[in-house]
Amino acid sequence: MTLPEFHEQIKDCQKCALAASRTQVVFGDGNPQAEIMFVGEAPGYYEDRQGKPFVGAAGKLLDQLLGEIGISRADVYIANVIKCRPPENRNPRAEEVESCKPYLLAQIEMIHPKVICTLGNFSTQLLLGTKVGITKVRGQPFDKGTYFVIPMLHPAAALHRESLLDAVKEDFQQLRKFLDSGVQPTSQAPSDQLSLF
Repeated sequence: MTLPEFHEQIKDCQKCALAASRTQVVFGDGNPQAEIMFVGEAPGYYEDRQGKPFVGAAGKLLDQLLGEIGISRADVYIANVIKCRPPENRNPRAEEVESCKPYLLAQIEMIHPKVICTLGNFSTQLLLGTKVGITKVRGQPFDKGTYFVIPMLHPAAALHRESLLDAVKEDFQQLRKFLDSGVQPTSQAPSDQLSLF
């Protein structure tokens, strides 16, 4: 199945109560062969209207941060943990995250990125399977076998508290250093053993 086929399959999702208040499912956007995937929390007002993730103020800041480390938005894939906007931009509820979790995992499987940058607590906790907050793990790469998870502060954090902008930029600089290091996930790393055949 391709990403467009999968999008078509879930665009009328009714698995949770968010279906009643959304304008549309915000599936994801970007390069379907991306080596880098960003996973945020949930669509906001503008994302719900336009059907694409990170198109509001946080998206503009994300584009700027990517540009500062020499990455084009066209080269990455961007998705959210949940695909529908929560009313009043409230935090996603556990049942909403569980409803959308299979969708995100399927996207990851189809895209097959080498690095997943989790933006904020919800995506970090989901993909690391932990309750640890973002401030304890940000910037640290976690080898998940076929990809690395690199937790990062969400760009929206800097929009709400300007004092966090330097920390957000630091996370993106750490990403650049990690990418430049050439480290590969364990299942993609070349074998150090000699073949006997």
